[in-house]
Amino acid sequence: MKNFLSNVWTKRVTALLSALYAFIVCCLCYFSVFYDIHIYSGVSLCLLSTGISLIALVVMLYTRHQIITRIVSFIILPVMLPVVIMYFGEWGLILPIMITGAFMLLFSGAGEGTKTALGTITMLLYIFGALGYFLFTSFFVSSAEETIVDAGVSPSGKYRYTVVNTEDTSNGSTTVYVEPNYADKYIFNAENPLAVFTLKNVERAVSIQRPMCSTTEIEWKTQTREEITEELNDISDKISFTVSESELENFGYTFDEKLNLSMTDIDTEDKFTIGKTAHDVDPLPLDELSTEQLAYFGIGKDGSRYYVLNPTPELVSNHPDSVGSHLYFSDLTEKEMRLYSVEKDNTILLNDLNDSQLAQLGVSDEGDIMTFNGKVCFRFYIAEIGDYYDVDSRKLSLDLLT
Repeated sequence: MKNFLSNVWTKRVTALLSALYAFIVCCLCYFSVFYDIHIYSGVSLCLLSTGISLIALVVMLYTRHQIITRIVSFIILPVMLPVVIMYFGEWGLILPIMITGAFMLLFSGAGEGTKTALGTITMLLYIFGALGYFLFTSFFVSSAEETIVDAGVSPSGKYRYTVVNTEDTSNGSTTVYVEPNYADKYIFNAENPLAVFTLKNVERAVSIQRPMCSTTEIEWKTQTREEITEELNDISDKISFTVSESELENFGYTFDEKLNLSMTDIDTEDKFTIGKTAHDVDPLPLDELSTEQLAYFGIGKDGSRYYVLNPTPELVSNHPDSVGSHLYFSDLTEKEMRLYSVEKDNTILLNDLNDSQLAQLGVSDEGDIMTFNGKVCFRFYIAEIGDYYDVDSRKLSLDLLT
């Protein structure tokens, strides 16, 4: 047994467990940046964290001279910095990992000079990281007092809402937030979790009332896609939404059909030239302009496609394949089109689509509708078309620090 434990290959294989521990710590770091934590059983979570950390500590002490373990011992404390800052106060989760990282840094097989340098760098990271976070939260986070007055889940269980009263210097406000109820991560299981991680900054304010409401009455109901379409078209025939290029093609629109003249990019005198007034700011479809009007802006028309009449040398050099033929707008970048006050419109009017096309856009057959104090403020339909809740993408921003 002694020979087995002293065998270098036994230690190398066992060192992989320290890499697994480092992976768990890195996952916790990732969650601390993008998720809030809600602990339901602090004692159980502390015991779990302590148990895993103790096993990892024994493994890493046993394999401390292996290169994998040395690397792990160097990264645990720096990786834990976001966890300490974002989950500050959850010591049952944090302390076992921090103690393990500190022990491994001290007892790793690295030289004293290396350990001293890494320890100093880590300490400075924590000092400046904590100071920066404190300054940010002190100067850039609103000091208004917020109180949650109501919360719940939609009938389908797909969405949850929160009603928040905010007390400020202007009589306060009442805001209704709706967020997805399917993006949470659980430690162990959803029925009886030790802790729940909820995605940050995914909620949408669907109703803001000023001054603060004395009563907050939330009601949910279920409606079909066709019923909502009919309601929205009765409200306005100008309701539009943005779709992707591929979706435009699927619905029969060509690139050139959706090109507009940006009225905010041209001078008043140019607006007069095409029969518009100085107050006209809505984009003008190129299909509504005559050949002479298009030529005035340096645009030509070849059948149903639009091209640049006299491309600059820079444009020609950027598109060498166009030499000897037309340089079409479909080949230009958005920035290059702006040189001719042309922009691409990726919106579609709701009343131009039938029910099957809405289904192609991912709108469910039926879903949840919320009313706040008697007024509709949230429709699943709009959330799905507008892709309100993109729970799969992650973007770093200062909002994650609040």
